[in-house]
Amino acid sequence: MDRTQVIAALAILLFGAFLLGFLTHWVVTRLSRVSHRDLDELDKMAEELHEAEIQRDEAVTERHRVEHEAHRKLVQTEAELRAAMDGLRDARAEAADLRAFISEQNLRQP
Repeated sequence: MDRTQVIAALAILLFGAFLLGFLTHWVVTRLSRVSHRDLDELDKMAEELHEAEIQRDEAVTERHRVEHEAHRKLVQTEAELRAAMDGLRDARAEAADLRAFISEQNLRQP
């Protein structure tokens, strides 16, 4: 094999490798290509996810507001209960004093 034949064989071999690489790249590109429909679906999913996150944030804010309002009402009700219990204690003490006074008056009168 002389020099010209080696160069020609090498050129054919390199051209074959180039064609094989080109065809492989073309096949991989065709198989992994994303269609417009898939991109539209991904965009739609992203928008739905964004809306769901907004709704979640609004729900968390509403929950905090409701919890705060419930806590405020609980504190107010507990304060009213303490006031009512204090009033009841005072009324019982006054009733006991009046009973003692009436019993004392009944004992003094023959």
